[in-house]
Amino acid sequence: MKPSRPLYEREPELAAAAQALDALCGGQAAGGLLVFSGEAGIGKTALLGEIQAMAADRCTIWSARGGETVTSVPFHVVRQLLQPALVRFPADEIRALFGDWFDIAAPALGLADPSGPQLDPQGVRDGLDHVVSRLASGLSHRPLLLIVDDAHWADGESLAWLAGFTARLSELPVLVVQAHRPQELADRNADWAIARAPESSTAGHPALTRVALRALTPEATAELVRAGLGDHADDPFCREVWAVTGGNPYEAVELVAKAQDRELPPVEESAGFLRELGASARGSGLVARLERLGTNANRFAWAAAVLGTEISQELAATLAGMSSAEAADCTARLRDARIVSGFDPLEFVHPLIATAVYRSIPPATRTAMHGRAAWAITQAGLGAAAASRHLLEVHPDDDQELVAQLREAARQHLAVGAPEAARRCLERALVEPPRPDERAELLYELGCATLLSSPATTVQHLRAALDTPGLDETLRVDATFRLASALSHNNQLKDAALSLAAEASRTAPGPGLMRLQAAHFLWEGMQASEDDGPARSARLARNADHLKGRDNAERALLTLRAFDAMLRGENAQLVVDFCERALVDGRPARGLGWTDSEWGFELPTMAGITYAFTDQLDRAEALFGEAVRAFEISGWSGAHLAFAHTLLGLVHRRRGRLAEAEGFLREGLRLADRYAFGPPYPSAMVLPDAPCVRGRLLLAEGRTAEAVAELESAGAALEPRGRFNGVWAPWAGDLARALTDTEPVRAAQLATRARVHAERFGTDTAIGEALRCMALFVPEEEAAHLLAESVRHLEVSSSAYEHALARFDHGVAIRSRQELARAEKLATACGAEGLATRAQQVRASIRSSE
Repeated sequence: MKPSRPLYEREPELAAAAQALDALCGGQAAGGLLVFSGEAGIGKTALLGEIQAMAADRCTIWSARGGETVTSVPFHVVRQLLQPALVRFPADEIRALFGDWFDIAAPALGLADPSGPQLDPQGVRDGLDHVVSRLASGLSHRPLLLIVDDAHWADGESLAWLAGFTARLSELPVLVVQAHRPQELADRNADWAIARAPESSTAGHPALTRVALRALTPEATAELVRAGLGDHADDPFCREVWAVTGGNPYEAVELVAKAQDRELPPVEESAGFLRELGASARGSGLVARLERLGTNANRFAWAAAVLGTEISQELAATLAGMSSAEAADCTARLRDARIVSGFDPLEFVHPLIATAVYRSIPPATRTAMHGRAAWAITQAGLGAAAASRHLLEVHPDDDQELVAQLREAARQHLAVGAPEAARRCLERALVEPPRPDERAELLYELGCATLLSSPATTVQHLRAALDTPGLDETLRVDATFRLASALSHNNQLKDAALSLAAEASRTAPGPGLMRLQAAHFLWEGMQASEDDGPARSARLARNADHLKGRDNAERALLTLRAFDAMLRGENAQLVVDFCERALVDGRPARGLGWTDSEWGFELPTMAGITYAFTDQLDRAEALFGEAVRAFEISGWSGAHLAFAHTLLGLVHRRRGRLAEAEGFLREGLRLADRYAFGPPYPSAMVLPDAPCVRGRLLLAEGRTAEAVAELESAGAALEPRGRFNGVWAPWAGDLARALTDTEPVRAAQLATRARVHAERFGTDTAIGEALRCMALFVPEEEAAHLLAESVRHLEVSSSAYEHALARFDHGVAIRSRQELARAEKLATACGAEGLATRAQQVRASIRSSE
């Protein structure tokens, strides 16, 4: 909507907007982010209105506005942006538009009921990205302009979505224009929502442009005054308007309007009245002006302020306790006084007015009105989540119905991917307070609500729940399991294991105890170091070896046993047998799947990794492919999906598909967003073993001394724990190679021991790799024989890259151009260009010497 008055001294801002719109609507359709900041009343809303008018003929425009009283309403701003664009679609087209993201993103927009107990917030944001991208690409070749006013009052969920979405605007024909007050945004610690936007340029157009609005100069203020009161307004009068308002455009316009209402002559003799008039435009002056409109109008304005935004006239009337006719009369008076605008829904003319009216309500009355608003919203059938923002404002009063409403609101918030909103509801319910017999359960719910967003907070609440009487045994077991999971995610694996052991010691025999025991074995074994690994492995074997996999507790223990046996390098066929017993028809049983919350995704991960390092790569790839699908369907994006892609990268690396492996691993890094590699390593075990990987990388760079130190450290940590799988942790073979010239005797001993462990493990990959290493330390004739055996094992394995290496070494040993040609072909198929080149060069050298 074009502003009713011209904009003064906003040429730089309008030029920046014009440049951004030209880039958006040009041949390259370059998207971007344009951010305007400034104090209240500085003219941000009027500027956005002008930009909207500039773009009306060229763009599709969606707009939204934050509100001071609705910052706790999840996805409030996102819904304002997207719902008007989506209402024109019939239900079947909506489903088609969302595709696989419907069950994940549609509930956040109020377009569908949630289908699960808790959604991953990152998955919801990804779903919203998908929908907006689809909409933006199907708008009849008109680029999309998104306008967000008062972004400092946007809800946290919308800010989080905007942060991620604006970071990829250079890929889309979308321009986002935001306006905010800098101090209010800083107070909410939400500046990351804008600061994370890209600083790069696309097609000559900066993706991010920041513009700070400044107050009007005396000259511009005089121009504004004369536009409203006439050219005869003299300089002293205009100068006093500027002095009273500080050049604030909103206050200047309001002051001129009041002078006009009072029929105040715009001359020097009237200047003394301007300060009194200016005070009536804000704060106590505005309140006094509102009171002069009458009790009914004042009460109706209070009701509107409590409701906040998109004010329903009927709901405001209910809240104010008046009839529809009285509400209509009050609306007319408030509109004439330039306090509200619109009809139904209503809105305040300016956020400054809404703030002043809301803060003028006596605290006790305001609290009571919030309670009445919650009741009215509930009676209207809008649900506990919609009423929760008002319930949060009600004073604690031992109201058990309010506790129940807040708990229900929290469940609804979790189901749309808004855990922070759920946390606020549950924390408020705690201070009501709940009945003593419900307090522990409420603390448990609070801990579950923060599991995805704040492991440290989860630990605090779940510990409090376990220390509070009232949890039944089932919830105690689940709370302890989740506490351990949160501790592990907080890099406190030892504490996780201790918590599980303590609870297991007072839990009666049965499925609950087995669940605790399985989790205890899990987090003990996942520690990067432990006091007595072999003893733990022996206890695990005693607990699991006889199990058949009749229920999920047995299957969990069998999975842990298989994983531990794989790390230890026990017979691979035995290891695979444990995995087979742990799965049902080759897949995780119901309740043990990738997104099942009772046991967690760690168990199917362990099964897949066990298969990957026992040469069962088809099985591993099937499991990890299922993980990607399960995480995507459930909206578990971010770290979970990154992990699944990384696991698929591991499988492709083991197969020797190096290019495919790199693609999956890079996607995993992109999704993870935060990553680092190198000491100090976390307290959790890293797969594959991190020091082994780093040692091999150091060797490849020729940093032999550093590599030796890293590999010796790896061996010192792994051998006491009995972990001898040389495929998962190839420190011994790599260390032997590094010591070949400096300590050949020790190197040969390392290679011999590695071969013994490989033959005990029994996979073709393990044996083939060990034989290839052994060939470095025996006479030439014996070396050729060992390498031939290595090739024989590796060609029937699924480890194509290791097969290519063995072929190359064998070809060099026997000076066979044919063998080197096979090695070159294999290396090329793997994507190992360096190895292929080396094979080609050695072939050429042999040919030239014959």
